[in-house]
Amino acid sequence: MSANSFDARSTLRVGDESYEIFKLDKVEGSARLPYSLKVLLENLLRTEDGANITADHIRALGEWDSQAQPAQEIQFTPARVIMQDFTGVPCVVDLATMREAVKELGGDPAKINPLAPAELVIDHSVIADKFGTSDAFGQNVELEYGRNKERYQFLRWGQTAFDEFKVVPPGTGIVHQVNIEHLARTVMVRNGQAYPDTLVGTDSHTTMVNGLGVLGWGVGGIEAEAAMLGQPVSMLIPRVVGFKLTGELKPGTTATDLVLTITEMLRKHGVVGKFVEFYGEGVAATSLANRATIGNMSPEFGSTAAIFPIDDETLNYLRLTGRDAQQVALVEAYAKEQGLWLDPAAEPDFSEKLELDLSTVVPSIAGPKRPQDRIVLANAAEQFKTDVRNYVDSVDEAGKESFPASDAPATTNGVPSNPVLVTAPDGSTYELDHGAVTVAAITSCTNTSNPYVMVAAALVAKKAVEKGLTRKPWVKTTLAPGSKVVTDYFDKAGLTPYLDKVGFNLVGYGCTTCIGNSGPLPDEVSKAVNEHDLAVTSVLSGNRNFEGRINPDVKMNYLASPPLVVAYALAGSMKIDITTEALGADQDGNPVYLKDVWPTEAEVNDVVANAIGEDMFNKSYQDVFAGDAQWQALPIPTGNTFEWDSESTYVRKPPYFEGMAHEPSPVEDIQGARVLAKLGDSVTTDHISPAGAIKADTPAGKYLTEHGVQRRDFNSYGSRRGNHEVMIRGTFANIRLRNQIAPGTEGGFTRDFTQDDAPVSFIYDASRNYIDQGIPLVVLAGKEYGSGSSRDWAAKGTALLGVKAVIAESYERIHRSNLIGMGVLPLQYPEGQTASSLGLTGEETFSFSGVTELNNGSTPRTVKVTTDSGVEFDAVVRIDTPGEADYYRNGGIMQYVLRSLIRK
Repeated sequence: MSANSFDARSTLRVGDESYEIFKLDKVEGSARLPYSLKVLLENLLRTEDGANITADHIRALGEWDSQAQPAQEIQFTPARVIMQDFTGVPCVVDLATMREAVKELGGDPAKINPLAPAELVIDHSVIADKFGTSDAFGQNVELEYGRNKERYQFLRWGQTAFDEFKVVPPGTGIVHQVNIEHLARTVMVRNGQAYPDTLVGTDSHTTMVNGLGVLGWGVGGIEAEAAMLGQPVSMLIPRVVGFKLTGELKPGTTATDLVLTITEMLRKHGVVGKFVEFYGEGVAATSLANRATIGNMSPEFGSTAAIFPIDDETLNYLRLTGRDAQQVALVEAYAKEQGLWLDPAAEPDFSEKLELDLSTVVPSIAGPKRPQDRIVLANAAEQFKTDVRNYVDSVDEAGKESFPASDAPATTNGVPSNPVLVTAPDGSTYELDHGAVTVAAITSCTNTSNPYVMVAAALVAKKAVEKGLTRKPWVKTTLAPGSKVVTDYFDKAGLTPYLDKVGFNLVGYGCTTCIGNSGPLPDEVSKAVNEHDLAVTSVLSGNRNFEGRINPDVKMNYLASPPLVVAYALAGSMKIDITTEALGADQDGNPVYLKDVWPTEAEVNDVVANAIGEDMFNKSYQDVFAGDAQWQALPIPTGNTFEWDSESTYVRKPPYFEGMAHEPSPVEDIQGARVLAKLGDSVTTDHISPAGAIKADTPAGKYLTEHGVQRRDFNSYGSRRGNHEVMIRGTFANIRLRNQIAPGTEGGFTRDFTQDDAPVSFIYDASRNYIDQGIPLVVLAGKEYGSGSSRDWAAKGTALLGVKAVIAESYERIHRSNLIGMGVLPLQYPEGQTASSLGLTGEETFSFSGVTELNNGSTPRTVKVTTDSGVEFDAVVRIDTPGEADYYRNGGIMQYVLRSLIRK
C-alpha cells in the first residue's frame, strides 16, 4: 500500500469497470515533465513506502531540473520482467540455486519466487543450419530440440515450480516482437489498480516496447532476478533528450534508413545513461511499426530508453494485434486522464534537444562492424573498397592494422582482390573474392516486426523472380521472422513462393543471424574463405554487426533493410554499387537494376492493408504458453528445488553462494593485482562473452570434448549459459578480441605472469594459475567498455575469472552495473587520461587503496591506484548510487537480495 503523502489515490471509471489510480497532477511540476519522467513519477507515487521511496523522492522528481547533472537516486519498481532464453536460463538457474542457498541458511525456499510477472520467450536457440529448402524450418526445429532438450526441460520445470513465471515455447517468435504484439499491456491492471506498464528485460533491445508507450529497458540477468524478487531498480533521475520529428519519409526510404540515421545522430550527440523521448508533429506521422523499430535500436545509440507517448496510432496497433476493447479503452482513458497522451504541438522541458526532418532521410546501410557507422547506400561500394583494407592487411605487434609494402595484398583497380575458383556440390563453379556476400539474412525483431519493410522485401523477391533473377550461389539466404503472423501475411498475399525461389525459405522463428546463430557456411565456401583468408561479408536486417558476432568465417557485417538484404543476395558482392550497377541479368540477358525490382510505396501499402488483420494475431497468440506436442512431451522433474544432473553440460549449479555467511565480510583494498587483459576502445559484451559457435581447440571446446560431447553437438555459447564451466572458459574468448599484452594474437589469449618469461596462454588457463596463487586480476580498457547486448555473463565470467577491478575510459551503462552486481569494482581513468597517456603496458602489478571507505557506509569518489613501475593516479569510482554500493559491499546483487530475504 502506498503511503499516499500527496493524496494522489483516485478512481478511474472506464465503461463498467473502476480502477484505482494515482493522479500525477497532485504533484507540483508534473505537467511540464517529459512523458518518460511522468511514468517514473507515477511509479513512485504508487510504491511510496516511507523508507525506500519517500515523499522527498517524489518531490524531487516533480522539481526535476532538466539542466542539472543526475544526482538524485530513486527506486524504480518495474511492473514486470521479460527474458529471452540465452539470458533467461541463467536467471532461472540462479533462482533455483538461491532456493537451495536459502534452505542452507535456515530460510524458507518458497520465498525465492517472482513477485512480479516474469515472462520468458525461447527465441535465441534456433540455429540456421539448414537453409534454401522447403523443409529447412522443420529440420532446424528438430536440431534445436535435440541440442537443447536439457535446457527446455529445465525451463518447463521452472514454469511449474515458480509462481508468476511463464514461458513462450520455441518456434513462436522473437521476444521483443512477441512483447509488442501480445505481452505488452501499455496500461497494467493488477489487484484493482491501473498504472503504466513498465518493465526491465534481460536483453538490451527490451526498448523496442518503448514504441508502444511502455517505459522499459534492458538490464543484466542479475538485476532482472532482483526485480523479479521485488527489489526496486536503483537509478538516478536521468537527463532526457527530446528528439523532435518533423516531416515525412520520402518514397523509397524505409524504417531501417530512418533508424540508422537516428542511431548515427544520437551516438554522435552522446546519450549514454539518458532517456530519449520523441515528440513533435512527425511523431503522429510515424507508424507504430516504425516507432518500435526506432525504440529497438536504443542500445545502438546508447540511451537507456527511447520512448514515444501514447496516441491514436498506439490504440490502432493494440486493436490490430487483438487486445480486447476494454483494454484499449482503458489505455486511452488512462493516458488522457494522466497527461500521458501525445500533444504534437507540446514542447516538454527537456535536458537537450535534437531535430530531424524525416524527408531528409536517404537509403543507408551500416557497417562493417558497428551499428552507428552509417553509410549512404550510394556510397557503400566505394566505402567498402576503403574499409576492406583493414581486413586483408597484416596485424602489427601493437594489435593495430598495418599495411607494410612487403605484405601489401593483391589488388584489382586499386581494390584488394584474391579471386578463388570454387566448385559447388552440383559440379558448377564460381569465383569467390573479398567482398562476397556470403550471408544475406532477414532476421531480428528490429525489422521483422515491421510489416512495411517485410512486405517490401517479399515484393523485391517477386519482381526478381519475374525477371529471372535468384541469389548468387555462394550466398546463404535465410528468413527468420519474429512471429508467425509474418508468414501468415506472406502466405495470404501470395508472396511466400517468390521468397522461396530466391532462397529466402523460412529457417525458424527466432533471432538466428543477429545473435550469431547464422549456422555454418556451405563447406566449399567456408573452405575457400579460410584457406585463402578472404574478407567476405554478411548483410542482415538486424541491429548488431559487431566483429565475430555473425559468423566466424565472416569478417565484415552490414545492417540493411529487408528489401536491401534481398537485393544484396541477388548482387552477391559489396563491391557492386547496387544503386547504379546491375544486380543480374533477366531471361534475355538484359541487365536488371535495383529500380527494376524496388516496389512503390503504394504497392507495399496495398499488401499491408489487404493481407494483415486482427484474426492473424488472435490465431497466433490464442494459446501461446502451451506450446506444441513436442514441448508438452518433454519430461520434467517435480518439486520446488531442482534435481541437478551432475552429468549435464547445459545446466549446472553455479558457485556464487558457496561459503556465504549471513553477514558480508568487510570490503578490502586490492593488493598485488596483475593484468588479465589490456583492451582498446569499443570492446563489446560480445567480445567479453561471445554467444556464437564454440571452437574445438578452445578451453570451452576442450571441456565439452572431455565430457563426451561431439563437435557437432557443441551448440553455441549462448545456449550453454546455464553451465558456468563453459561460460568461464568462453569469457574474453571472442575470436576477434585483441589483448594488447599478447601482441600478434587474436582471440582469448593473454600472458601468464605466474610463469617464467610470461608465456602466451589461454585467458582461462592463466586465470586458474592466478587464482591458485591468490593473485587478484584487473582489466584495462578504453572507451565504451561493455557496449552492446545486456549480457550478464560478461560480468559473471569476469568475476569468476578472478577479476576484482576494471579500469576503463568510459563504460556502457548495463555492463558497468553488471560488474558491480558481480562484486567487480568499476573504475575510470582521470578525465583526459588513458592507459597509454599514463604509460601503462599491462605488465605492471597494481594496488588499489581507499576501497575500504565503503565499509563506513559511504562511497569514495576516487581510489588511489599504484603500480610497481611507479605510475600512480586517482581512479574515479563508478559506483554511482547508494544501492549499487550496497550490492558491492555484499559481494554482489544476488548475495544482497538473498540476505535481505532471509532477514524478513
